[in-house]
Amino acid sequence: MLGIAPVLAVKSLLKRTGLTMNNMDLVELHETFAAATVACIRELDVDDDKLNVNGGAIAIGHPPAATGARIVTNLTHELRRRGLKRALTAGSIAGGQSIAMIIEAV
Repeated sequence: MLGIAPVLAVKSLLKRTGLTMNNMDLVELHETFAAATVACIRELDVDDDKLNVNGGAIAIGHPPAATGARIVTNLTHELRRRGLKRALTAGSIAGGQSIAMIIEAV
């Protein structure tokens, strides 16, 4: 479950908010493992043009204890820079857990 747990977190979050993946302008998935990330992308039907627009953990790196901050900062800057409204991020946490978050520019 470790690699695909973000799927469950994202689906739960979207259900609670009444939003869909089509409502997201940007998506950042934390790439714990390449194969797991591909599975998440397929299951969530993420648009390639919206996904990890500056590269993900495989390209940029995974700074221990700072990945979440890097992702949120990156998405916040990209929303502003591109004049977009909403971004979604999700990632696995040790032990098969996951987290998902929507960031909205106001």
